[in-house]
Amino acid sequence: MNRHHHTCINQLLEAGIIGILRGVPADQTVEVADALMTGGVNIIEVTADTDHALDTIERLRKIFDQSDLLVGAGTVLDTETAGAALRAGADFIVTPSFDPGVVNTCNQYGTAVVPGVMTPTEAVTAYEAGADALKIFPASTLGPGHIRSLKGPLPQLPLFPTGGVSLDNVAEFFEAGADGVGVGSSLVDNEAVVAEEYETLTDRATSFRNAVESGRQ
Repeated sequence: MNRHHHTCINQLLEAGIIGILRGVPADQTVEVADALMTGGVNIIEVTADTDHALDTIERLRKIFDQSDLLVGAGTVLDTETAGAALRAGADFIVTPSFDPGVVNTCNQYGTAVVPGVMTPTEAVTAYEAGADALKIFPASTLGPGHIRSLKGPLPQLPLFPTGGVSLDNVAEFFEAGADGVGVGSSLVDNEAVVAEEYETLTDRATSFRNAVESGRQ
């Protein structure tokens, strides 16, 4: 395991929150990233189904220092997309489902990978195949109780519930044992993005940061 790989996972676990940029226009991503960082969210995931996703990852990686902002690629479905994202400079890869080829590619590059899983069997299979953390998806359907149940027999697995995580439930997920969360629209509010109300994004980021800290107490 190379050092960057290790550092990245430590940063993910320490931060505990990944801001997901889905469909944010390419010419606004720098401002959006900046607004989230100001509010204390310094790990972002650009979904591969967003227009110009790879260019955006490359640009963010050039503009911001890695120690200030980690930039990952999300919704990565296959090895080809994973390879392209890694060449663009993605610090980590997140997938909606477990694909052994994607995990293997990331391991070869020494890049952190967080595949989407739901059941204990999927979680263990993905972790044993080389996943660094596990995205528990869809979190809204499963709820915090599911995280607590998984952590019981499998305390060593780093779990990141994602999908429907909001300010109302984020603290509960951490109380249930989550190591982190992926947060999309309830953090990166599309209306605020369209209106270029970046302070709103900073305020949301600060609120999430505080909720995470209180859930970890």
